[in-house]
Amino acid sequence: TLAPNGDGIDPRSGRIRIGPSVEYLERAYDDAKYGKPSGAPFLEVMIPSLTDPGLAPKGGHVLSILVQFAPYHLRDGGWEDRREPLGDTVVNLLAKYAPDLRKQIASGTVLTPLDLERDYGMTEGHIHHGEHSLEQLFTFRPLPECSRYATPIRNFFLCGAGTHPGGGVQGLCGYNAARQILREARWSGKP
Repeated sequence: TLAPNGDGIDPRSGRIRIGPSVEYLERAYDDAKYGKPSGAPFLEVMIPSLTDPGLAPKGGHVLSILVQFAPYHLRDGGWEDRREPLGDTVVNLLAKYAPDLRKQIASGTVLTPLDLERDYGMTEGHIHHGEHSLEQLFTFRPLPECSRYATPIRNFFLCGAGTHPGGGVQGLCGYNAARQILREARWSGKP
């Protein structure tokens, strides 16, 4: 087991990323580009029960793994056929870094891009609600008329991964939206 560092924070409580090189990331993306789940995906691993023990039974933990890159549109077959093989690929890859992992798993769930769209309303299963590419950032996120968190609908504001600066920047979208709401309240003279 790992000991907490000097400030009392368990070093495993952050994100653990499995993507050893730029070439590895390129190959992982190539699979998705051609309509198949990556055979060696980029993984972002979190253990939220380290900071919130109530998420798991006593002595256990919750392990959450974000898999990059899994295309929404598959070249062959559908996600129902690919769900379990993707889960096996992820566990096998992570087990290279945590050899006892497979023995520690009590249960698991694999959410595909199709599940994320169907169950959580994320178009094509995209957790960032759009790519982090130049044509979908800054004033283009989510679209020019809503790029400052306000919308054409009076007193209706946006925040979250679909707004600037996008998903992965924890809390900044909400912070920026709150600042915009306060600015507009000051301009209108209403609290």
